[in-house]
Amino acid sequence: MPYCGAKWRTVGLRGDTWRRTTKGNGHVFLGEHQHTLDDKGRVILPARFRDKLSGGVVLTVAKDRCIDVFPIAEFERQVLALQDKVEAGDVPLSDLRMFSAKAFEQVPDGQGRVTIPQALRDYARLDRDLTVNGAVRSIQIWDRDAWEAYQEGAADRFADGGGA
Repeated sequence: MPYCGAKWRTVGLRGDTWRRTTKGNGHVFLGEHQHTLDDKGRVILPARFRDKLSGGVVLTVAKDRCIDVFPIAEFERQVLALQDKVEAGDVPLSDLRMFSAKAFEQVPDGQGRVTIPQALRDYARLDRDLTVNGAVRSIQIWDRDAWEAYQEGAADRFADGGGA
């Protein structure tokens, strides 16, 4: 059989085997987790994500009024990709400004907690009850009620063939 030249590696995830090219960081974030915001504005990141985030994270604004949490290297890739899109005229400069100006770098503490800065809590309208979702290359933090409302419309669009 001819060799196609693609490099593959295995990424273990909950007993499943995932094949993924060596492009990117090799991290895949999946699943939905219910958490709470403590009195100091901290949230515990899901245990299954912590090893991938132990080197540090960047929290920033995301579309749909939630918060994206990226491993640092992935955040840097996202910024560069967004900058290329701005320079090509595909997205407005204001998107890059919001994404980078509202970014906060942190290292999760020994219990896997990160502090969500007040500016991000206000942007995402976070209350005490949160949903923390894997979003493939990032983790998203949603107010639980906002996530449930978003899911209702998204589930209908998905079921009707309007999105993958």
